[in-house]
Amino acid sequence: MGAGRDRGRSDLNAGAETPALSVVIPVYNEGENVVPTLRGVVERSRTRPLEVLVVYDFDGDTTVPVVKRLQPDIPELQLHRNTIGRGVLNAIKSGLAAARAPYVLVTMGDGSDDAGDIDAMYQLARAGADVVAGSRYMRGGRQLGGPLLKRTMSRTAGLSLHWLAGIPIHDATSNFRLYSKRLLEKVTIESTGGFELGIELTVKAHLLGMRVAEVPTTWRDRTAGQSRFQLWQWLPRYMKWYWRGIAGRVIGKG
Repeated sequence: MGAGRDRGRSDLNAGAETPALSVVIPVYNEGENVVPTLRGVVERSRTRPLEVLVVYDFDGDTTVPVVKRLQPDIPELQLHRNTIGRGVLNAIKSGLAAARAPYVLVTMGDGSDDAGDIDAMYQLARAGADVVAGSRYMRGGRQLGGPLLKRTMSRTAGLSLHWLAGIPIHDATSNFRLYSKRLLEKVTIESTGGFELGIELTVKAHLLGMRVAEVPTTWRDRTAGQSRFQLWQWLPRYMKWYWRGIAGRVIGKG
């Protein structure tokens, strides 16, 4: 698949039981901020066996010693070093490649995503969905905080892709996504920036005729640390996949 086969330096046990679900969490100097996220993923999800890949770029990342401290009490946690190249996109790609489960969920380390929705997303995947989005903009979903311009553009993109392109979800731009390995092995990741990966894989799955589904979720803006989201730098890359989705409706999926 496009994420490559690099496993980096990881403490994965190749002989361990194959997990039902892999959770990929890219981090960058989250330190203690990541603790509620990691505990939430493990404690609020009942899906088992579970592996949680905490993907970091460099040994000095402040998240690493925190994860090592937690591992004796939370054996699902695994450290995975990204050696593809620094940055959130490469961290996610490295985690997707390292994941051993047939279903892989991506969530952020800043606590913005609601881990209580993981099981519902997993059940939809088990029922045949190749992409399951945690959706802020469907009935029951919410977005709390964050810059007004970013929120407005994100909502507009998601709803217009739903109504104009026929993509059967209302939130196209978040990265709180669950993917089937079937999809990941079928497509090549072309994203070059960062968080546009979610919209790329969603649009590609839809154009391939694969099932795309969603569950309502509540997104909360981070309360500590600094986001690495760069709106104006990444906007053209989002637009590439936005227009690809629109074009798919106009010229057909074939």
